[in-house]
Amino acid sequence: MTEGFKWLIMLGGFMFITNYAEGVALRSADKSKQYLAFGLYILAEAFIFIPLIYIAAFHLDSGPEILQQAAIVTLALFSGLTAVVFVTKKDFSFLKTGLTIGFFIAIGLIVAGTLFGFNLGLWFSVGMCLLAGGSILYQTSNLMNKYATDEYIPASLGLFASLMLLFWYVL
Repeated sequence: MTEGFKWLIMLGGFMFITNYAEGVALRSADKSKQYLAFGLYILAEAFIFIPLIYIAAFHLDSGPEILQQAAIVTLALFSGLTAVVFVTKKDFSFLKTGLTIGFFIAIGLIVAGTLFGFNLGLWFSVGMCLLAGGSILYQTSNLMNKYATDEYIPASLGLFASLMLLFWYVL
């Protein structure tokens, strides 16, 4: 499932489920529906991460160490970016347009790489880590400035999505 068009279908399904879960979490006032949507999103993340973690853990000589290093780097970056938002109290909502354009470019490159058979390489991963970092700043800023205290489920879904995106590309 991790090669070619099968992977594109899986990513498309993941994007559909993500969009659905975020929509339910934002529009529904019912907490049980919001938790169900969050659970659905976590299940979709598991489907995306299982092949990557399996390959890293069992097909690389230093797999467990690489997983541990990726987790430490991801958590350090996440903590640092989150601290920037909490310390500066700056509103990072201005990043939305740039992030949107960046993610559409990334999706286009992923589709083109699959269709034409080229590897996106290290610089694509670096770019995606930068996008994920911007997304963490944006989502954390939203958590502080946009969401009410009873909207913790949609706020956490967005922040969790940004964290997992960063982990994916660090790994």
